[in-house]
Amino acid sequence: MSKVNIKPLADRVLIEPSPAETTTASGIIIPDSAKEKPQKGTVIAVGKGTKNEPTTVKVGETVLYGKYAGTELNVEGKDYLIMRESDILAIV
Repeated sequence: MSKVNIKPLADRVLIEPSPAETTTASGIIIPDSAKEKPQKGTVIAVGKGTKNEPTTVKVGETVLYGKYAGTELNVEGKDYLIMRESDILAIV
């Protein structure tokens, strides 16, 4: 797991997206232009939550999120997403 000096505020979560698939199940290589944006990632940091609702996800969990959820960040050459906890669809 990565160590990043970013601490999300309130109900926000910092996620490291999983790498995009490079081949299909049948072995066909997918070119960069046709790769889908990953919708799964690992939680790197979690905010404390709001006054009425603490966060439920924990650091290290793998989560599923919406295709266009969150804001993309690039910190020290690595890509991350920061999003509200409500944008997370499930814990895997």
